[in-house]
Amino acid sequence: MRPAHVSLDAAALCHNLTQVRAITGARVMAIVKANGYGHGLVWVAQALSQADAFGVASLEEGLELRAAGIRQEICLLEGFFDASEIPVILREGFTPVIHDHYQVSALKAARGAGRFDAWIKVDTGMHRLGFEPAEIPGVVTELSALPCVARLGLLSHLACAEEAGSAATQRQIATFAALGFPDFRRSLANSAGIMRWPAAHADWVRPGLMLYGVSPLSEGATPSLPLRPVMTLRSRLISVRPRREGDAIGYGGAYRCPQDMPVGVVGVGYGDGYPREFQGPVSVLIRERRAPVIGRVSMDMLTIDLRGVPGAKVGDEVVLWGQGLPVEEVARAAGTIPYTLLCGLTQRLPRREYS
Repeated sequence: MRPAHVSLDAAALCHNLTQVRAITGARVMAIVKANGYGHGLVWVAQALSQADAFGVASLEEGLELRAAGIRQEICLLEGFFDASEIPVILREGFTPVIHDHYQVSALKAARGAGRFDAWIKVDTGMHRLGFEPAEIPGVVTELSALPCVARLGLLSHLACAEEAGSAATQRQIATFAALGFPDFRRSLANSAGIMRWPAAHADWVRPGLMLYGVSPLSEGATPSLPLRPVMTLRSRLISVRPRREGDAIGYGGAYRCPQDMPVGVVGVGYGDGYPREFQGPVSVLIRERRAPVIGRVSMDMLTIDLRGVPGAKVGDEVVLWGQGLPVEEVARAAGTIPYTLLCGLTQRLPRREYS
């Protein structure tokens, strides 16, 4: 059996949820879209049984949660894409986000019994989805008159919350606060908003990345919470060989040994979702020591410099990211973001869950 696998720590997930509650005092909509950021949609939701609601990207994700017995509120963060979804939303009690007039028109034409809560998406400055603030009173009037709509809330999304002192974020918070409708429930803060912007917390927060123990803050920022990584990508050394000065390592001979040195081969590669192209140096963790990745990452293997890990041998565990080695660090070296790495792991990697 190939040694590459993902270990998932349910206790870390619950710990991170506790940190969100402690800093905000708000109700928590745990964002579990995109297969729980690569951690497993149903597994995450079941582990986060104390969350007040879950946020997903589509009806299909919501139905998967309901089929697994998840009874909490499930928010469809992009609402519905077609009027044919409305009867299913009514049946399952989903909470759609209404962000466009075509959705309002579809709800007006909808037939059938039942009612659901809905969030109205406000474009406070991200300019992606949502109604302009000036449109909100009219939209509220239209939706409030519909027999299928029960409780309404106002929701927006922060575009630059990871940046300290962001003027854009300050404007978004002020715009959201000025909307009126004090009896509506409100949600503005994503993970970065939770960690950097207390004024954005409102009565509902929507943590995503931070639930998985990864900081959304900009490079160099110190996380304000003691988050614990939920996912650790692991493998093992499958070969350790002495190489001579000048030996070329891997495809294209992209790396040449600067001296006689031990080189290890790790059983993991881009076929598992580990990045292939790096813009800066990156290491793995063996015996609690860093070992630089050298040469080109292959589909199923990568090579490492073992000069700093005396005694390393075949079978030693290798951490690619997670416990002891932040995925944020690997993402920066690869010129990408942690979301991409977490969501990009392939299905051939076994998942080993523990609590």
